[in-house]
Amino acid sequence: MKIGIIGAGNIGGNLTRRLTALGHDVSVANSRGPQSLAALAEETGATAVPATEAARGAQVVVVTVPLKNVPDLPAGLLDGAAAGAAVIDTGNYYPQQRDGRIDEIEDDGLTESRWTERHLGHPVVKAFNGTYAQDLLERPRPEGDPERIAVPVAADDEAAKRVVRALIDELGFDTVDAGGIDESWRQQPGTPVYGLRAGVEAVTQALAEASPERPADHKA
Repeated sequence: MKIGIIGAGNIGGNLTRRLTALGHDVSVANSRGPQSLAALAEETGATAVPATEAARGAQVVVVTVPLKNVPDLPAGLLDGAAAGAAVIDTGNYYPQQRDGRIDEIEDDGLTESRWTERHLGHPVVKAFNGTYAQDLLERPRPEGDPERIAVPVAADDEAAKRVVRALIDELGFDTVDAGGIDESWRQQPGTPVYGLRAGVEAVTQALAEASPERPADHKA
C-alpha cells in the first residue's frame, strides 16, 4: 500500500519504521524539508519528500503534526491522494502546554478531529492520538495474544475506518470502533482511554465512561 506520512516526530517516525518494515511504500515529510529526513529515509527505506508531495497517490495519509500547525499546512495538501484515501489524524489539543487557545474547540465545542478535518478539507479517521510512540515499536502482538493493546478508532467514513482498522491490525494491535468524529471527544486528552494500554474490553469500557466535559488542565 502507498502511504504518506506528514509529520516525522515520535509517532510519525515510528509509523514510518513499522510500515516500511511491513512492506508498505512510505513517503514521509515534515516542515523542515526532505534533507532533514535523510537519516530516517536511509534507516527505513522510506522516501523523504516535501509536504506538498507526501499524499501523492497515497491510499492512506497520516497527518501527525501539532494541532497549532494544522492551519499552516500547504493548501491542497491532499489533492494528489488516491480516490477515497483514508486520512488518519493523530493530533491532540494541548492549549496550556503547546497549542494556545483555539476558539472553535473551546467555545463552539468542536472535537479536535472535526476542527482538523475542516482545515484539511477532507474526512479524517482519528487514531493513535492516545498511543505511546514507543509502543508502536515494542508492543505489537499477534492476534489473540492476551497482551495485545486495543486502539480506539473514530470516523464518519466507514470505508476509510475499515482500511485504517485493517492497517492497525497489521501493525499488531486490536481496534475498537469509537463511533463518528463528533463522538471522538471520548478519546481526547484527559479521558479514561487516553494513554490506556489495555485490550478491547477495557478500551470499550473506558470509551463508555468518558465525559464530554473537558478537564480543567486541558482547557485554555
